Amino acid sequence: MTQQQFLERVDGYERWFNTLFEEYFATVGTALDMPSFSRFTPECLGLLRELSLRGGKRMRVVLLHEAARLVTDRPLAGLDAAALSIELLQTHGLVHDDLIDDSPVRRGGPSTYYAYRHRFPGHPRAAMGLTVLAGDLALALSLRVLLDAKVPTGVRQSMVEVQTRAATDTFVGQIIDLERDFADAPDEEVLHSVADRKSARYSILAPLQLGLLAAGEQPRLFERELREYARLVGICGQLRDDYLDLFGDADTMGKPTGTDLRDGKHTYTVRALLAAVDDAERRVVDAALGDASCTPETIAAVREIGERRGVADRLRADMHRYARQASAVAAGWRPRWREEAVGFFEQLPLWSVERSR
Repeated sequence: MTQQQFLERVDGYERWFNTLFEEYFATVGTALDMPSFSRFTPECLGLLRELSLRGGKRMRVVLLHEAARLVTDRPLAGLDAAALSIELLQTHGLVHDDLIDDSPVRRGGPSTYYAYRHRFPGHPRAAMGLTVLAGDLALALSLRVLLDAKVPTGVRQSMVEVQTRAATDTFVGQIIDLERDFADAPDEEVLHSVADRKSARYSILAPLQLGLLAAGEQPRLFERELREYARLVGICGQLRDDYLDLFGDADTMGKPTGTDLRDGKHTYTVRALLAAVDDAERRVVDAALGDASCTPETIAAVREIGERRGVADRLRADMHRYARQASAVAAGWRPRWREEAVGFFEQLPLWSVERSR
């Protein structure tokens, strides 16, 4: 598969799903048991819709469909519901992440939390409570859409189990992500565990499992290799995100660099920095770490230290090493599954670390 073919497939899935998501939100309110007097419930759905439709490449949906294509290229019942479930779970995570991080902006618009703060400026507890409930509603909808899927009972039950486990693992990942930042120097395995549970299992493993289930395959028979592939791609993605936070281009990313440093997060980048610097340089890094008012000039100084000490090069090398390992796992799926889809999963890890945004 050429890179152009790869990108065309990604763009095609994105366009298809965005139309499906719009149609879903146009009717979901009629399926809820809302009392006629309630204004807050439709407003909540409206905020979830706005956030959900500001999505990006929809890579989870791409993975879902390509997982099904490992088995067959024919249309399959259940893929629409699975795609909606995946992205509604993502919406849930974004709503709660922005509350945890006190983030004002998400995907170029106001976060749900800040939208509620603006809506209820004199009622901060109500704004917080409604944000929590909006995220909870998105999670419930992600499971409900599977319960309503027009697929055999056994497939439907298995899909619900996949998403329930994915959500549970993600919550554990969020907890240990916060716990990580209370340690002075978390080791690499701790960072890998956070990346796996916080993102890889719901963003990569669950779409793989759901796509295979829709195609009539039994993913539990391939549990170990699917988990390993998801874990490696998840580590690649987290390494990339951590790298870009310090060494990326702010204009390309559409957000300032140094956010993780200011928030005091012990990321892959921070760990690599602290392992490479001398005492004087460490004082600069330590002063920036957790300083919410840290200036752009200080962030630039930390960046210069990281580049001079080879941290940026080391992180890029690690990304590509894990990407190659993930590609090798996917290559092992021959000749069990269809060649074109295997080729897609081989190419995905390298694309994920080399894309500009």
